[in-house]
Amino acid sequence: MNKFKSIQIFEDSILICGQEYDGCKIEESHFQALAKFNELHQNKYFKIELKKVTFQNFVGVIQVCDLIIEILPKIDKHELEEETNKQKWQKALVEMLRLTRKLNIQQIDEANITKQTTDLLDIYFEWFLNEVQILIHQGLIKPYNKETSKIKELRGKLKFARHIAKNLIKKERLYTTHQVYDKDLLIYQILAQALEIINSITPGKYINSRCKMIQLNFPEITEIQDITNVFNEIPSNRKTEPYEKALTIARSIILNYANITNQNQKILVLLFDINLLWKEYIYVRLQQTAKKKGIIIKGQKARPFLEKKSIHPDIIIEKCGKMAIIDTKWKNIDNVLPSVQDLRQMYAYNEYWDSQKAMLLYPTSGNSTEIKQDDFGKYTNREKNSCYLGKINIFDGDKLDDKIGDTILKWFYIKNNSTK
Repeated sequence: MNKFKSIQIFEDSILICGQEYDGCKIEESHFQALAKFNELHQNKYFKIELKKVTFQNFVGVIQVCDLIIEILPKIDKHELEEETNKQKWQKALVEMLRLTRKLNIQQIDEANITKQTTDLLDIYFEWFLNEVQILIHQGLIKPYNKETSKIKELRGKLKFARHIAKNLIKKERLYTTHQVYDKDLLIYQILAQALEIINSITPGKYINSRCKMIQLNFPEITEIQDITNVFNEIPSNRKTEPYEKALTIARSIILNYANITNQNQKILVLLFDINLLWKEYIYVRLQQTAKKKGIIIKGQKARPFLEKKSIHPDIIIEKCGKMAIIDTKWKNIDNVLPSVQDLRQMYAYNEYWDSQKAMLLYPTSGNSTEIKQDDFGKYTNREKNSCYLGKINIFDGDKLDDKIGDTILKWFYIKNNSTK
């Protein structure tokens, strides 16, 4: 039985080959697999230097060989590397992923989420296995293709002229066009490939035994050698609609998996851009609050700007035909001012969307900003347009603040029945 090692680090952390973290040593094989995988993905996930890996703006989990690395978000670069902080941020990350529908978790047992044996990959795999199990219980679709050939019994449509020409000797055969069952349906091949990846990288885990049980109930499939290029070929129709969620998860598993070199160094990366996750999280929280107040919340909506270029704010708030703009930034700005470029961008948003108020929204580890109407700064010679720097604490104690959307809308003085 394989024994998996697990470490938790914060974004922007550095791992050095040969050193220990949480009692786990970063081996040369771990470093080489990480470096190769990053190279295969245009070096977008982390920065590789001499025997050193610097993590950047991606959070999530990496399994490389027998090592599981969880990368957690943080606001303050001086965040203490203590267990209670890591547990708080792990639960926050899982909840952010759940709300933005990157993980399907109804309720997480707090006792489990604090154990390192239950990492994000386990949760993700469990979601996929649940989806496949549902499909099996509902009954897998039975795909049929038309085939014209000689058969022993009459099925389908008899091709009379060709039957006479083809069966002069073996007259007991019939030449027909008939339907044949195609076990190698592309949907099944993709799901089977994802199941095999889970099986191969989770030996000794509960997830592994559950995966094997599902594989026993799955049809035998011919493996596609280059499966990464077939996702656009999946048909979209009424029959395949129930498979969409499982296929989306399978696609993520397959495209983020690699078997590096001939030394069987298996690596699977499930990482999320924290800037995009922050934007989507704020959007969802605003949607939850806005539904009760007759407010419309829109995501990124592009408008032409210059030649083929366009501009698109992160979030648009609309009430009674009046617009407000939010642009989210995942960084601590407690001791600095926003860049001139960001302020110019907000000015452009105000002009193009005829918005009276715009806000640059940042997370903070301190108290949320207390904003009054007069605090929105006016642009020079533009009395109509204003901009503000909003800092919001995402926590209520050690849990995410589920009233964060209400706080943000109050900043814009958009209330239940009026917009001021």
